Amino acid sequence: MATAGDGPWLDDAAGRLVRPFTVSNGRTEPSIALDLMSQVMATGVVPPGYLGPEHAQALDLCRAPLSVAEAAAQLKLPAVVTKVLLSDLVDCGALTAKPPAFHHHPTDRSLLEAVLDGLRRQL
Repeated sequence: MATAGDGPWLDDAAGRLVRPFTVSNGRTEPSIALDLMSQVMATGVVPPGYLGPEHAQALDLCRAPLSVAEAAAQLKLPAVVTKVLLSDLVDCGALTAKPPAFHHHPTDRSLLEAVLDGLRRQL
């Protein structure tokens, strides 16, 4: 269901009225490497000029540390589009990005099993 702040971007019956890749001007490659688990956070720097409503929403979400995956889910945009938006904000100094810190090897069997167990509990 569309909320009052969604404006012309969402419609209850039709869903998203603007294709996700128009949000990033057709770009599919972020200017910096961002992992889905990378943490982004607002710096307090105001972006110069107008970047767009999705950039403003992303910046608002990132007042506290947030993963790229969480930002994509909250913005209701594909991860690749979200990465482009977030990289734009990092480029202008409005966000900082920190790569994920793995205490274990990311393909560690016990880590993968714990993720799988968590997913099974959700289903």
